[in-house]
Amino acid sequence: MARTVGTTVRGIRAPICKAGDNLVEIVVESVLNSMKSENFPLKDRDIIGITESLVARTQGNYATIYDIACDINSKFKEDNLAVLFPLLSRNRFSIILRGIALTGKKLFVVLNYPSDEVGNSLIDEELLDELDINPYTDVLTEKKFRELFGYNAKHPITGVDYIEEYKKLAVNDNIEIILANDPKVALNYTKNVLVSNIHSRNRTKKILKKAGAKTVYSLDEILNKPVNGSGYNEEFGLLGSNKATEEQIKLFPRDCKRIVEEIQKLMRIRTGKHVEVMVYGDGAYKDPATKIWELADPVVSPGYTDGLNGYRNEIKLKYIADNDLGTLNQKDMQNAIIQKIKENERMNENEKCPTNKESSMGTTPRQITSLLGSLCDLTSGSGDKGTPIILISGYFDNYASE
Repeated sequence: MARTVGTTVRGIRAPICKAGDNLVEIVVESVLNSMKSENFPLKDRDIIGITESLVARTQGNYATIYDIACDINSKFKEDNLAVLFPLLSRNRFSIILRGIALTGKKLFVVLNYPSDEVGNSLIDEELLDELDINPYTDVLTEKKFRELFGYNAKHPITGVDYIEEYKKLAVNDNIEIILANDPKVALNYTKNVLVSNIHSRNRTKKILKKAGAKTVYSLDEILNKPVNGSGYNEEFGLLGSNKATEEQIKLFPRDCKRIVEEIQKLMRIRTGKHVEVMVYGDGAYKDPATKIWELADPVVSPGYTDGLNGYRNEIKLKYIADNDLGTLNQKDMQNAIIQKIKENERMNENEKCPTNKESSMGTTPRQITSLLGSLCDLTSGSGDKGTPIILISGYFDNYASE
């Protein structure tokens, strides 16, 4: 076995981009310049990842809090509205709520507790146990919450009191906070509901409609079309958006499939290599220390080339070594494992989803794009690394690869 290195991941620096820049050219040139500067090769099936924020920025996919208010008013005609299960996030949701508050409607903001959908903590769950509070059934008003927990209920990492943070966004004191985990609680206040959770939004909407809600929309249906010439996202609306300025929001990028295919095509023209390309947002992992699940975007990847469809379908080397080949010497074991890998590849050539094989036990079934998006996100980070393009080499290689 000549090779000594498997998967290699590189963060590729790129220029600071602005609206209207040619993203396809920028990505290809950035990768080629890095290859030349750092003297590394490109191989077939290497993967280029581009962070969603770079795509959205070059598209100029922005909207204002006034655009949000306008779209809310166009969809909800009455003067009261429940905002159900939003994230606890200054970056993700505060600016959205500010736009909603500009409508002047009476807002009943129903927060999950003890944490939001992705694990941002509102209150330590052990305090609930001490006070014999059942978060599945007990509804807490803001007044009751303060009586129980005072003003020390802050996010353990950021130190933010999200009840206070959201209340200060009110216009003429039009925000009331309720804490509950049953979506039907919102209907005790109004029959008009903006479903603001992400991954279970469709289930939440079904529950509300069955329970008698009058008007129900979710965040993916707000700014899913331009408002007064604003940016938009036809599939995800406000989901995946981030604060850009105090009055402007950056939306999740559009048309990602076309972009990745154009990059793939230009890379083949410039290098002769067939690369896979994806746009990535948040990774799909949970930090056991903070208990925060990273995926606040609606999907890990809003666009990727066809070669990234499906799931990893591998065999567990240590299982094979321990159970099938334990009596062989090192060289014979190595050769036997290589043969088993090749046999597995032939069997799975047309499979997009892993099968229930004993040899695969312990290889957690995950979508390729979820794994790659997490790898890209962890590499680029969300701060000052300046590497919004990721190049992954050898990801599809295995122990049998020459």
